[in-house]
Formats: sequence, C-alpha cells, structure tokens
Amino acid sequence: MSLPSLPAPGAPNVDPAEVAKFQALAARWWDPQSEFRPLHEINPLRLQWIDEHAALVGKRVLDVGCGGGILSEAMAQRGALVRGIDLGERALQVAELHALESGAAVEYERISVEALAQREPASFDVVTCMELLEHVPDPQSVVRACSALVRPDGWVFFSTINRNAKAFALAIVGAEYVLGLLPRGTHEYEKFIRPSELAAAARRCNLQVVEVMGLTYNPLLRRYRLDAADPDVNYMVACRRVDPDGAVAR
Repeated sequence: MSLPSLPAPGAPNVDPAEVAKFQALAARWWDPQSEFRPLHEINPLRLQWIDEHAALVGKRVLDVGCGGGILSEAMAQRGALVRGIDLGERALQVAELHALESGAAVEYERISVEALAQREPASFDVVTCMELLEHVPDPQSVVRACSALVRPDGWVFFSTINRNAKAFALAIVGAEYVLGLLPRGTHEYEKFIRPSELAAAARRCNLQVVEVMGLTYNPLLRRYRLDAADPDVNYMVACRRVDPDGAVAR
C-alpha cells in the first residue's frame, strides 16, 4: 500500500483543519505540562538520536514543521545552524518569542517545505521532519521536498506513527481518550504511515534508509524510551541522500 491520498493537482499540501488544531494551542507550546508535554518529554531522546547520526555541531539544519520550536532550539543548543519552517503563524510567533527569551540562534520562516525546496535546493546538511507526515494531505510531496533540500550525503530524519491495530489502540484510544496525553482528535488513523510505506517513499526520492527507531511509552513509569525492536506505534527513520543508482551521493 502506498502513502495516503494526494491532494488535487496544484493544490497546496496543507490541511487547514490540521493547521487550525495547532494554531489554537500555540500559546501553550512551551508549557511542559500542556498538551505538548509528550513533545517536551521525547525531545531529549530524539535530539540525541539525531545528533549521534548527523553530528550537529556546525551543520546547517532545517526543521520542517517546527511548530513552537522545541526541537529547533535544542538542535541550536547543540551547535547547529538552524532554520525552522512552519505554516502556522501563531506557532511561529511563539517560537520567535521564545528564542528571544532563551537566546537560541534559530531563524524562523512561514513557508511550505515544497516552496523552500524550489527556492533553496541542496542547501542543508540535515533536514528534520518530525510529527508532520501524518498531518498533511500528501506525505510523499513532503518526503520529496526534504530530499531536494538536503545536500549530497546529507541526513534526513522523519518521525510519524505506524498504521496497525496496536497503534490505533495506543496512539489514539490510549493517548487521546484514556491517558489524556494529547487532545482528542489530534490524529486520524487513516493518515498513519507504515514503516515500509515511508521507506518506499524515501527510496523513490533518492533517500537511503539507515535506521528505523521505535519510540515507546510506559504508562506506569510515565517514561519514553528508544527501542529499535519496537516501531509498532511511534517511530523515527534516519535517511541519507543518495544518487539515483543507489550510492550515497558525494
């Protein structure tokens, strides 16, 4: 099965309802006890995983769908030169304000990843696209744009949610209705993406999958951890930009 449905030709790759969800919550983005608590709790794990692969110090990094800037700021604090892009105006305002308060050197811009790929192809050493693919009409378009934006041999990182019964039970029923970790309606099961589908989409865009890493949650300990053997629900994918013949581009 391929990635979920495409928008009409020429239509912007954005779901206004999805943008509105996060716009309404933007003021609480940096409250670690708010609806964004899971992002605050997983951020050290995903930051370390990205840094171990890509060695962020001195790298030019693009954070696609940056929201309020939680990951963007963390990567900047690791020594990366970070630009964050998003289509949510309020989220970006929150991100810019927080960066002023924290002193984080992050540049933010309201632009789609596809538009930026046309304007600045092959401009970044690292591209991150976390928790975004399951919220857009055309995930393949985002994968393609991320590949176009990274330099030869550069790294692209994705995170999303698997599509199976376990993911439905834990990511929607458990997280949204039982534990209240996320607002109800945050996710739609039909938009979840299997690792095999994401890997196929990456290959079509000259991205070589290096690692698939699961991100699990223990509700008793209220603790997240990385687990390469368990990508059943939340997972991340590390890719390298390759030549069309399959060799790592240089």
